[in-house]
Amino acid sequence: MIYSERNRFSGQRRGSIEVICGSMFSGKTEELIRRLKRAEFAKLRVEIFKPVIDARYSEFDVVSHNRTKIRSTPVESSGNILLMAGDVDVVGIDEAQFFDEGLPEVCNQLANQGIRVIVAGLDMDFRGLPFGVMPALCAIAEDVYKVHAICVRCGALAYVSHRLIASDKRVLIGETTEYEPVCRHCFLEIAN
Repeated sequence: MIYSERNRFSGQRRGSIEVICGSMFSGKTEELIRRLKRAEFAKLRVEIFKPVIDARYSEFDVVSHNRTKIRSTPVESSGNILLMAGDVDVVGIDEAQFFDEGLPEVCNQLANQGIRVIVAGLDMDFRGLPFGVMPALCAIAEDVYKVHAICVRCGALAYVSHRLIASDKRVLIGETTEYEPVCRHCFLEIAN
């Protein structure tokens, strides 16, 4: 997708919402960071936000599982993003599934102000159910980009993040010791 900061005919900025979704270990954060670094290279003003609860690799950086990183601001709620996204061209949001129900409206407001909003998050939880605000974000986005990990059991495209430890908590921050990407077939075999 090609993004133009200015509409060449009207001189106005064009806002939009892009969603990057998929299972864990599929490269969502890597793709988010890639797009944000390209925007920075183009000398656009960029702000990146993540939920304060995600401090796995860093308190203040968005970090991929491959350890690629970019500076971010941890926030308690989606409303904080509106307050902190001052004079910017691009807003990046990682781990969107952990944000409150107000995030889709925040993204709409930013896009309506002419800001390019790039959001990354898990589309499904460990049970294979739509996760948090992700379905609403996918519905309002101009562009939805689904990335896939590889099933660790059979090599097919992964469908969901299977939880390896016993816990019914929907939100459980983890890595390779807590989750593995699996395809639909392997997920159904595990569930039975």
